[in-house]
This record gives sequence, C-alpha cells and structure tokens, in this order.
Amino acid sequence: QVQLVQSGGGLVQSGGSLRLSCAASGSIFSITSMGWYRQAPGKQRELVASMTSGGSANYADAVKGRFTISRDNAKNTVYLQMNSLKPEDTAVYHCNVRIMTTTYWGRGTQVTVSS
Repeated sequence: QVQLVQSGGGLVQSGGSLRLSCAASGSIFSITSMGWYRQAPGKQRELVASMTSGGSANYADAVKGRFTISRDNAKNTVYLQMNSLKPEDTAVYHCNVRIMTTTYWGRGTQVTVSS
C-alpha cells in the first residue's frame, strides 16, 4: 500500500502565494509520475501539473507561468509552488502519484483565493 500525506493550502488573497507538498510512503518501488489535480465546486477534476520520474513537467494552460512543480526523489515528495494566485484557482487540490499502472490519490487540501 502507498500512503500520501498532503500539507499546505489555506486562504490567501488574490496575488498571493501558497505551497503544497505531498509525501508518499509505503510500498514504493518506482514512481512513474507525481502531480497535482484540482476540483472546484460543480466542476470536474482537472490536471494542474505533473512531473515524471525523469523530471519532465507538464502544466495546465491556466497555471503556466504562475505555478511550479518540483520533486524530491529521495523523499518521494512532490511540491507545488503557486504564485500570483487568482480567485479562479480556488479548489480542492489532490496529490496524484502513479506507480506503474496504479494511481494513488491524496485526500485533498482546500485552496481558497479571495478577491
């Protein structure tokens, strides 16, 4: 089994910054990719950013230039630095870890951006 522990998030004013982290532990042999998804009320869950084990990053167009994903492979931890936050970034952010063909999800953390 794999456990994901998320931290970070909270309430911030528009233009502010937040940092999310997600640490994976358990039966981890080889992580394929780590990333972040978000789900706003009444909307589908969407990809925010992901990073492969080789360090290749992928971002949603809505966050390019504002968010940065990074990984600490030694700690099996992924981070999401969110700058220039906008009210439309308000959502529950879920950590996502893929190990071979299995996907694991974090419980989610609320990010609220006030205008």
